[in-house]
Amino acid sequence: MNLEGRRESTNVDDRRGKRVVAGAGMGIGGIIIAGIIALMLGKNPVEVIQNMGATQQQTTETNYQPTAEEEELATFAKKILAGTEDVWTAEFKKLGREYVPPKLVLFSGSVQSGCGGATSSTGPFYCSADQTVYIDLSFFSSMKKQFGTAGDFAYAYVIAHEVGHHVQYLLGTLNQAHQQMSRVSKTQSNQISVRLELQADFYAGVWANKDNEMFNSLEEGDVDEGLAIAARIGDDYLQKQAQGYAVPESFNHGTSAQRSKWLKKGITTGDVRQGDTFSPDYNQL
Repeated sequence: MNLEGRRESTNVDDRRGKRVVAGAGMGIGGIIIAGIIALMLGKNPVEVIQNMGATQQQTTETNYQPTAEEEELATFAKKILAGTEDVWTAEFKKLGREYVPPKLVLFSGSVQSGCGGATSSTGPFYCSADQTVYIDLSFFSSMKKQFGTAGDFAYAYVIAHEVGHHVQYLLGTLNQAHQQMSRVSKTQSNQISVRLELQADFYAGVWANKDNEMFNSLEEGDVDEGLAIAARIGDDYLQKQAQGYAVPESFNHGTSAQRSKWLKKGITTGDVRQGDTFSPDYNQL
Protein backbone atom coordinates (compact mmCIF):
# COMPACT_ATOMS: atom_id res chain seq x y z
CA MET A 1 0.00 0.00 0.00
CA ASN A 2 1.10 3.55 -0.64
CA LEU A 3 0.87 5.36 2.69
CA GLU A 4 3.52 7.97 2.02
CA GLY A 5 2.70 11.27 3.73
CA ARG A 6 -0.44 9.90 5.37
CA ARG A 7 -1.45 11.16 8.82
CA GLU A 8 -1.39 8.93 11.90
CA SER A 9 -4.46 8.68 14.11
CA THR A 10 -4.06 10.09 17.59
CA ASN A 11 -6.94 7.95 18.84
CA VAL A 12 -4.48 5.28 19.98
CA ASP A 13 -3.68 3.98 23.46
CA ASP A 14 -0.26 2.32 23.45
CA ARG A 15 -0.19 -0.19 26.31
CA ARG A 16 2.74 -2.23 25.09
CA GLY A 17 4.94 -3.16 28.01
CA LYS A 18 2.09 -2.67 30.47
CA ARG A 19 0.51 -5.57 32.30
CA VAL A 20 -2.77 -5.46 34.21
CA VAL A 21 -2.83 -7.47 37.42
CA ALA A 22 -5.79 -7.96 39.72
CA GLY A 23 -5.56 -6.85 43.33
CA ALA A 24 -7.27 -8.44 46.28
CA GLY A 25 -11.05 -8.31 46.14
CA MET A 26 -13.19 -6.79 48.89
CA GLY A 27 -15.33 -9.84 49.44
CA ILE A 28 -19.07 -9.70 50.14
CA GLY A 29 -18.54 -8.44 53.72
CA GLY A 30 -16.39 -5.57 52.54
CA ILE A 31 -18.94 -4.65 49.88
CA ILE A 32 -21.74 -4.50 52.48
CA ILE A 33 -19.66 -2.38 54.87
CA ALA A 34 -18.66 -0.02 52.06
CA GLY A 35 -22.32 0.42 51.12
CA ILE A 36 -23.37 1.15 54.73
CA ILE A 37 -20.60 3.73 55.20
CA ALA A 38 -21.57 5.40 51.93
CA LEU A 39 -25.20 5.73 53.08
CA MET A 40 -24.09 7.19 56.40
CA LEU A 41 -22.01 9.77 54.56
CA GLY A 42 -24.87 10.63 52.23
CA LYS A 43 -23.16 9.21 49.16
CA ASN A 44 -24.44 6.92 46.43
CA PRO A 45 -23.41 3.41 47.61
CA VAL A 46 -23.48 1.98 44.07
CA GLU A 47 -21.00 4.56 42.79
CA VAL A 48 -18.71 4.08 45.80
CA ILE A 49 -18.64 0.30 45.38
CA GLN A 50 -18.03 0.60 41.64
CA ASN A 51 -15.14 2.98 42.23
CA MET A 52 -13.65 0.65 44.83
CA GLY A 53 -13.96 -2.23 42.39
CA ALA A 54 -12.10 -0.24 39.76
CA THR A 55 -9.15 0.13 42.09
CA GLN A 56 -8.75 -3.63 42.38
CA GLN A 57 -6.73 -3.66 39.15
CA GLN A 58 -3.21 -2.37 38.91
CA THR A 59 -1.06 -1.71 35.89
CA THR A 60 2.57 -2.68 36.13
CA GLU A 61 5.36 -1.67 33.77
CA THR A 62 7.58 -4.34 32.27
CA ASN A 63 10.99 -3.99 30.69
CA TYR A 64 9.61 -3.92 27.18
CA GLN A 65 11.65 -2.82 24.18
CA PRO A 66 9.81 -2.90 20.86
CA THR A 67 11.81 -3.86 17.80
CA ALA A 68 12.24 -1.53 14.85
CA GLU A 69 9.89 -3.76 12.85
CA GLU A 70 7.22 -3.49 15.53
CA GLU A 71 7.55 0.28 15.62
CA GLU A 72 7.02 0.33 11.86
CA LEU A 73 3.89 -1.78 12.34
CA ALA A 74 2.66 0.59 15.04
CA THR A 75 3.04 3.55 12.67
CA PHE A 76 1.33 1.53 9.95
CA ALA A 77 -1.60 0.66 12.23
CA LYS A 78 -2.04 4.32 13.18
CA LYS A 79 -2.14 5.33 9.51
CA ILE A 80 -4.67 2.64 8.66
CA LEU A 81 -6.84 3.68 11.60
CA ALA A 82 -6.66 7.28 10.37
CA GLY A 83 -7.79 6.07 6.96
CA THR A 84 -10.80 4.32 8.46
CA GLU A 85 -11.66 7.52 10.33
CA ASP A 86 -11.59 9.54 7.10
CA VAL A 87 -13.56 7.01 5.08
CA TRP A 88 -16.28 6.23 7.62
CA THR A 89 -16.72 9.87 8.59
CA ALA A 90 -17.54 10.56 4.94
CA GLU A 91 -19.75 7.48 4.55
CA PHE A 92 -21.76 8.21 7.69
CA LYS A 93 -22.25 11.78 6.53
CA LYS A 94 -23.90 10.39 3.38
CA LEU A 95 -26.26 8.48 5.66
CA GLY A 96 -27.05 11.63 7.62
CA ARG A 97 -25.23 10.29 10.68
CA GLU A 98 -22.14 11.16 12.67
CA TYR A 99 -19.23 8.75 12.82
CA VAL A 100 -17.62 8.41 16.23
CA PRO A 101 -14.35 6.52 15.67
CA PRO A 102 -13.20 3.67 17.88
CA LYS A 103 -10.04 3.78 19.94
CA LEU A 104 -7.16 1.47 19.06
CA VAL A 105 -5.26 -0.19 21.89
CA LEU A 106 -1.84 -1.65 21.14
CA PHE A 107 -0.81 -4.21 23.73
CA SER A 108 1.76 -6.90 24.32
CA GLY A 109 1.07 -10.24 25.96
CA SER A 110 -2.21 -9.51 27.69
CA VAL A 111 -4.73 -6.73 28.11
CA GLN A 112 -7.82 -5.82 30.09
CA SER A 113 -10.69 -4.59 27.93
CA GLY A 114 -14.24 -3.54 28.65
CA CYS A 115 -15.21 -7.05 27.56
CA GLY A 116 -12.78 -8.75 29.97
CA GLY A 117 -9.21 -9.94 29.89
CA ALA A 118 -7.52 -11.20 26.74
CA THR A 119 -4.13 -12.44 25.64
CA SER A 120 -2.16 -12.25 22.42
CA SER A 121 -3.50 -15.68 21.44
CA THR A 122 -6.99 -14.17 21.25
CA GLY A 123 -5.96 -12.25 18.16
CA PRO A 124 -7.23 -8.79 17.22
CA PHE A 125 -10.72 -8.08 18.51
CA TYR A 126 -13.32 -5.35 18.88
CA CYS A 127 -15.05 -4.68 22.20
CA SER A 128 -18.34 -2.82 21.91
CA ALA A 129 -18.43 -2.22 25.68
CA ASP A 130 -15.65 0.35 25.35
CA GLN A 131 -15.83 0.82 21.55
CA THR A 132 -12.19 -0.15 21.14
CA VAL A 133 -10.13 -2.30 18.80
CA TYR A 134 -7.39 -4.29 20.51
CA ILE A 135 -4.33 -5.72 18.79
CA ASP A 136 -0.98 -7.20 19.73
CA LEU A 137 1.24 -6.33 16.76
CA SER A 138 3.00 -9.69 17.09
CA PHE A 139 -0.16 -11.12 15.52
CA PHE A 140 1.09 -10.00 12.13
CA SER A 141 4.26 -12.06 12.49
CA SER A 142 2.18 -15.03 13.63
CA MET A 143 -0.14 -14.52 10.68
CA LYS A 144 2.78 -14.76 8.28
CA LYS A 145 4.06 -17.96 9.92
CA GLN A 146 0.68 -19.63 10.34
CA PHE A 147 -1.00 -18.71 7.06
CA GLY A 148 2.01 -18.33 4.81
CA THR A 149 0.81 -14.99 3.56
CA ALA A 150 1.55 -11.45 4.56
CA GLY A 151 1.77 -7.93 3.21
CA ASP A 152 0.63 -4.51 4.24
CA PHE A 153 -2.83 -4.79 2.74
CA ALA A 154 -3.40 -8.13 4.47
CA TYR A 155 -2.52 -6.42 7.75
CA ALA A 156 -4.73 -3.44 6.91
CA TYR A 157 -7.63 -5.78 6.18
CA VAL A 158 -7.37 -7.22 9.70
CA ILE A 159 -7.64 -3.76 11.25
CA ALA A 160 -10.38 -2.62 8.87
CA HIS A 161 -12.39 -5.77 9.65
CA GLU A 162 -12.39 -4.98 13.38
CA VAL A 163 -13.34 -1.37 12.63
CA GLY A 164 -16.15 -2.89 10.55
CA HIS A 165 -17.57 -4.33 13.77
CA HIS A 166 -17.51 -0.82 15.22
CA VAL A 167 -19.49 0.39 12.20
CA GLN A 168 -22.00 -2.37 12.95
CA TYR A 169 -22.16 -1.18 16.55
CA LEU A 170 -22.86 2.42 15.56
CA LEU A 171 -25.55 1.34 13.09
CA GLY A 172 -27.21 -0.86 15.72
CA THR A 173 -26.59 -4.09 13.80
CA LEU A 174 -24.20 -5.57 16.34
CA ASN A 175 -26.47 -5.22 19.37
CA GLN A 176 -29.50 -6.49 17.47
CA ALA A 177 -27.57 -9.55 16.31
CA HIS A 178 -26.25 -10.27 19.80
CA GLN A 179 -29.73 -10.02 21.28
CA GLN A 180 -31.03 -12.46 18.70
CA MET A 181 -28.12 -14.83 19.30
CA SER A 182 -29.05 -15.07 22.97
CA ARG A 183 -32.54 -16.35 22.09
CA VAL A 184 -31.73 -19.13 19.63
CA SER A 185 -29.89 -22.44 19.51
CA LYS A 186 -26.10 -22.70 19.33
CA THR A 187 -26.19 -23.60 15.64
CA GLN A 188 -28.49 -20.69 14.83
CA SER A 189 -26.34 -18.37 16.95
CA ASN A 190 -23.28 -19.44 14.97
CA GLN A 191 -25.08 -18.61 11.74
CA ILE A 192 -25.87 -15.10 12.97
CA SER A 193 -22.21 -14.73 13.95
CA VAL A 194 -21.21 -15.71 10.42
CA ARG A 195 -23.49 -13.01 9.02
CA LEU A 196 -21.85 -10.43 11.30
CA GLU A 197 -18.33 -11.48 10.33
CA LEU A 198 -19.06 -11.49 6.60
CA GLN A 199 -20.55 -8.02 6.85
CA ALA A 200 -17.42 -6.83 8.67
CA ASP A 201 -15.39 -8.30 5.81
CA PHE A 202 -17.57 -6.38 3.38
CA TYR A 203 -17.09 -3.15 5.32
CA ALA A 204 -13.33 -3.73 5.24
CA GLY A 205 -13.62 -3.94 1.48
CA VAL A 206 -15.67 -0.75 1.32
CA TRP A 207 -12.96 0.99 3.33
CA ALA A 208 -10.29 -0.21 0.88
CA ASN A 209 -12.32 1.07 -2.07
CA LYS A 210 -12.95 4.50 -0.57
CA ASP A 211 -9.46 4.85 0.88
CA ASN A 212 -8.07 4.23 -2.59
CA GLU A 213 -10.43 6.86 -4.02
CA MET A 214 -9.25 9.39 -1.44
CA PHE A 215 -5.54 8.64 -1.35
CA ASN A 216 -4.70 6.34 -4.28
CA SER A 217 -3.43 3.89 -1.68
CA LEU A 218 -3.81 0.50 -3.37
CA GLU A 219 -0.90 -0.93 -5.29
CA GLU A 220 -0.60 -3.91 -7.61
CA GLY A 221 -1.08 -7.14 -5.68
CA ASP A 222 -2.74 -5.55 -2.67
CA VAL A 223 -6.22 -6.92 -3.37
CA ASP A 224 -4.79 -10.39 -3.98
CA GLU A 225 -3.08 -10.18 -0.57
CA GLY A 226 -6.37 -9.41 1.11
CA LEU A 227 -8.28 -12.16 -0.66
CA ALA A 228 -5.52 -14.65 0.13
CA ILE A 229 -5.64 -14.00 3.86
CA ALA A 230 -9.47 -13.96 3.82
CA ALA A 231 -9.38 -17.45 2.30
CA ARG A 232 -6.96 -18.70 4.95
CA ILE A 233 -9.05 -17.54 7.90
CA GLY A 234 -12.22 -19.26 6.73
CA ASP A 235 -13.67 -21.68 9.28
CA ASP A 236 -13.48 -24.62 6.88
CA TYR A 237 -9.82 -23.97 6.07
CA LEU A 238 -8.81 -23.55 9.72
CA GLN A 239 -10.70 -26.63 10.89
CA LYS A 240 -9.25 -28.80 8.14
CA GLN A 241 -5.77 -27.57 9.00
CA ALA A 242 -6.32 -28.32 12.69
CA GLN A 243 -8.24 -31.59 12.60
CA GLY A 244 -8.42 -32.75 9.00
CA TYR A 245 -12.14 -32.12 8.56
CA ALA A 246 -14.71 -29.33 8.88
CA VAL A 247 -17.85 -29.13 11.02
CA PRO A 248 -20.15 -26.65 9.23
CA GLU A 249 -22.62 -26.24 12.10
CA SER A 250 -19.78 -24.92 14.27
CA PHE A 251 -18.71 -22.22 11.79
CA ASN A 252 -18.94 -18.73 13.30
CA HIS A 253 -16.88 -16.62 10.88
CA GLY A 254 -17.72 -18.05 7.47
CA THR A 255 -16.01 -20.27 4.93
CA SER A 256 -12.98 -19.25 2.91
CA ALA A 257 -15.18 -18.76 -0.16
CA GLN A 258 -17.67 -16.63 1.75
CA ARG A 259 -15.06 -14.40 3.37
CA SER A 260 -13.27 -13.82 0.08
CA LYS A 261 -16.59 -13.17 -1.68
CA TRP A 262 -17.79 -10.48 0.71
CA LEU A 263 -14.43 -8.77 1.02
CA LYS A 264 -14.16 -8.66 -2.77
CA LYS A 265 -17.73 -7.35 -3.06
CA GLY A 266 -16.90 -4.48 -0.72
CA ILE A 267 -13.70 -3.66 -2.62
CA THR A 268 -15.46 -3.83 -5.98
CA THR A 269 -18.63 -1.88 -5.18
CA GLY A 270 -17.58 0.48 -2.40
CA ASP A 271 -21.30 0.73 -1.69
CA VAL A 272 -22.36 0.30 1.95
CA ARG A 273 -25.92 -0.40 0.84
CA GLN A 274 -24.85 -3.67 -0.80
CA GLY A 275 -23.55 -5.19 2.43
CA ASP A 276 -26.75 -6.82 3.68
CA THR A 277 -25.67 -10.26 4.91
CA PHE A 278 -28.79 -10.77 7.02
CA SER A 279 -31.58 -10.92 4.43
CA PRO A 280 -30.22 -13.65 2.11
CA ASP A 281 -30.84 -17.30 2.88
CA TYR A 282 -27.91 -18.63 4.90
CA ASN A 283 -26.94 -21.07 2.17
CA GLN A 284 -26.76 -18.20 -0.34
CA LEU A 285 -24.21 -16.11 1.55
